[in-house]
Amino acid sequence: MLDKFKDECGVFGIFGHHESANMTYLGLYALQHRGQESAGIASSDGKLVRVSKAMGYVADCFKSETLAQLPGHAAIGHVRYSTAGESRLANAQPFLIDCAHGQFSICHNGNLTNADSLRNDLVSQGSIFQSGSDTEVVLHLYARSRARSVEDAVVESVTQLQGAFSFLMLTTDRMIAVRDPHGFRPLALGQLGDAWVVCSETCAMDLIGATYVRDIEPGELLIISAGGMRSLKPFAQAQLAHCVFEHVYFARPDSYVFGKSVNEVRTNLGRVLARETRIDADVVVPIPDSGVCAAMGYADEANIPLRMGLIRNHYVGRTFIQPQSSIRHFGVKVKLNPVRSILEGKRVVLVDDSLVRGTTSRKIVRMVRAAGAKEVHVRISCPPTISPCFYGVDTPRRSELMAATHTMDEIRSYLDCDSVSYLSLEGLMRAVGEGNNHYCSSCYTGLYPVAFPRDERSYLQLALKLDKAAVTS
Repeated sequence: MLDKFKDECGVFGIFGHHESANMTYLGLYALQHRGQESAGIASSDGKLVRVSKAMGYVADCFKSETLAQLPGHAAIGHVRYSTAGESRLANAQPFLIDCAHGQFSICHNGNLTNADSLRNDLVSQGSIFQSGSDTEVVLHLYARSRARSVEDAVVESVTQLQGAFSFLMLTTDRMIAVRDPHGFRPLALGQLGDAWVVCSETCAMDLIGATYVRDIEPGELLIISAGGMRSLKPFAQAQLAHCVFEHVYFARPDSYVFGKSVNEVRTNLGRVLARETRIDADVVVPIPDSGVCAAMGYADEANIPLRMGLIRNHYVGRTFIQPQSSIRHFGVKVKLNPVRSILEGKRVVLVDDSLVRGTTSRKIVRMVRAAGAKEVHVRISCPPTISPCFYGVDTPRRSELMAATHTMDEIRSYLDCDSVSYLSLEGLMRAVGEGNNHYCSSCYTGLYPVAFPRDERSYLQLALKLDKAAVTS
């Protein structure tokens, strides 16, 4: 059962480096938090584009001998998260085709809200799809384009799309980056010597020693080749809608996203939360790892000691064999363990970044109580989540969102805590700071900047990232 939101993926690309595949491997390694289902790399040596992809973590998908088979001066890579639907290699990216325009590889972070209608049109025209990914729609649009150049074919394809998308594309002689006009998903441009780097988060640049230059602008199509860099603006101007949840949870704290330090924003969330929901307590305890920055801000503002009262096991794999009945809630216990000497007899403030269904939070509260805590007060560093996302975030149906279906007292009772409070929407925007009117907050308001299909099948496909076959079965 999903009790944390999942971002769809992370992308990394580099052009003009003699070890492009190795650099991409390192970049994906830094972006592993954005997806653990599959990883893939496409590389070009100027004559041929090659692709290697597999299920699992980056370190498991690529060995030295695998990377040696991906020569060239340019590469793009992708990590994909574990979806609610079928997990299979056919959905792993980058995708690669060979068509009238030549070889073309693509990877994607986001969600195309009109993918289903485009797919139906393409199928009626004879297209045959090999995956359940909305990214494949772009491949078919590109392959069917009668435009005279690669750039024109790309422009023709992407301007038909709606929703959230940050694309990286690779041909034999160029790398192309595209970001939707709303700017939902982050995409940054950097430089490593004479090479150009494009990636979802700046932490990937830090790992390889690249320097951040700027963000790819919303609505920008950037073409990088041996002849230099060229920027196009093929989209009509649109309302900016950066995903605020990148700051709340998705991005790594050491990244800059949408031009802001994630660590600073996340710490500010905790400070504002403390001002709004102050309570007498003995210790502030973060739920690791995503709650740490907000807890630091909360503790600092409230002048309450911060202690690591929950220790996370970082070596738990994606799958874990559990005893059938010998230990209840074993899945949480293997990931987190309370420190009795910190919690016993204390009034504890538990700080976390979000609360989805609340099932994991309830287990953690009971674990803290079992360790001897006198009081447990839950503080959430974002507003109540009342609506699913349709722009690249895996969310349950609205009926499964705790805050959408329960009063605050019901939530407190369910969690078995002494009190529970969320950051207000106004507080969230104060913490984000300058430019806070450029953010999408639809998961907290139910107000969506881009329309989405309202029929049940399409709704499930978008909100839960289910394969089409899984929805219709």
